[in-house]
Amino acid sequence: MRRTSSLPLFGTQIEADPGTAAVDAAGYAARVAAQDWMRVGAELDERGNAVLPRLLAPQECAALADAYDDDVRYRSRVTMARHGFGRGEYRYYRYPLPAPVQALRSALYPPLAEVAARWNRALGDASSYPPTLRDYLRRCHEAGQRRPTPLLLRYGEGDYNCLHQDVYGEHLFPLQVAILLSEPGRDFDGGEFVLTEQRPRMQSRVEVVPLRQGDAVAFAVRQRPQSGARGHYRVALKHGVSRVRAGRRHTLGLIFHDAL
Repeated sequence: MRRTSSLPLFGTQIEADPGTAAVDAAGYAARVAAQDWMRVGAELDERGNAVLPRLLAPQECAALADAYDDDVRYRSRVTMARHGFGRGEYRYYRYPLPAPVQALRSALYPPLAEVAARWNRALGDASSYPPTLRDYLRRCHEAGQRRPTPLLLRYGEGDYNCLHQDVYGEHLFPLQVAILLSEPGRDFDGGEFVLTEQRPRMQSRVEVVPLRQGDAVAFAVRQRPQSGARGHYRVALKHGVSRVRAGRRHTLGLIFHDAL
């Protein structure tokens, strides 16, 4: 999916919004650190996705979802049907990001960067990643990728998101995270998170990832390495959301590379 808007030059504007209610960034970092990253890494290696349970509390999910119509937070709104992306809509945050979004994006980047670097090595790619998100974003912004990519998605009854990859420019961080802000069975029915995987000369494999409110799924943006008889090869992935059958579904999307 492609999005357009403007963004100030790189600098302090990438920090969390000082006008947002005080957020304990260390607390978000502690939740991320408390995840079983050995399991997460192994599952990402095996199938290109892994669930990070209870990353947000219900009241935090509600606060983010309830702010969907707060125009000052966002740089653009995209109606999916206009672009053939599906049905529903999403909004890209503007810099500075809301404090919870900034804190989670910064805390999730380092452990995922370790997985990303390992994937690159497996595929014979010498590319590396800086130790912090701020340093990685500086690299993106110097290449002209200056538009923030974290987004809030909203689906109603009958809405869905077609299979796609979130690619925005030369610099592409190979993993991203989606956090479900609504509770299945209470706020909505249907609307499952879906991944497809295409191996060379094989039929596509489909996986539905079950999530509860506050759970996150980390997954490959475009591809992952797969071990084969002659070493590692590239497996292509796409992701989407199945049709929402009733209610309303909100998701926070955390993409680590910025957009042109």
